[in-house]
Amino acid sequence: MLRLRDGIKEIVRKTAISLPRDIEEALKAAYEAEPQDSPSRQALSQMLENSRIAKKAAKPLCQDTGTPIFYARVPRELSFSVVEQSIIEGVRLATESVPLRPNAVDVLTEKNSGDNTGRFFPEIYFEQSEQDTLVIDLSLKGAGSENAGTFYKLPDERLKAGRDLDGVRKCVLDAVYSIQGRACPPYTVGVGIAGTRLAAAKLSRGALMRKLEEDAVDPAISGLEKRLLSEINSLGIGAMGLGGNCTALGVKINHAHRHTGSYFVDISISCWANRRSRLVW
Repeated sequence: MLRLRDGIKEIVRKTAISLPRDIEEALKAAYEAEPQDSPSRQALSQMLENSRIAKKAAKPLCQDTGTPIFYARVPRELSFSVVEQSIIEGVRLATESVPLRPNAVDVLTEKNSGDNTGRFFPEIYFEQSEQDTLVIDLSLKGAGSENAGTFYKLPDERLKAGRDLDGVRKCVLDAVYSIQGRACPPYTVGVGIAGTRLAAAKLSRGALMRKLEEDAVDPAISGLEKRLLSEINSLGIGAMGLGGNCTALGVKINHAHRHTGSYFVDISISCWANRRSRLVW
């Protein structure tokens, strides 16, 4: 599967050096909406210039090239293990050729593997597909934005948040307000609602992969996404925490059934670049 390995290497390169189309368009719109000579407008200008230079020079957008997180939908005739090995080898090649910063550190020895591979690194999530094509989505998740993620159990007395969508809303606003300008806003905010911690975390991470123009299917969730985006942008945190009208580019919410006794909300934060791409094989 050398061609698949090389395809993985290419998608890693593309994700590291170029902004997703929807993110770039949203940053340009945010720039136009800020007052002339404001710190936030200058910050957005630098983001756009940084992305232009990175793409032209074929160099990473950020020095932290992140944790590679893959979501693979695999047709039945293709082995999970073959796809996994191709991904690992592709990441190794990309680490050298892009280059990527080696980020994989052994928890016990503190030794860096040097090639962005190790135990559960990169992260790979598999799903069986009934289609005849292999679809692989990739996110390069930086440590700053990953560290900004937050987890809530509802009800929450501190927030006066109950087990309902308004309680979810209070959690999201609290999370974004608490991190202020850390994790390089304007953010994309991913939210997962579920009955187990693992499910909520997977859903919030996956929400960051949705395009900004992609509305939730459920009208109640779609309405909450739009309301939260407006409320977050009214906080005044702004680009890079310098104040302004744009603290978030989008809010995306995924949800699942829950146990009667549990209501968990997990919030994943992406920095302004939200580096993500798709490979269809």
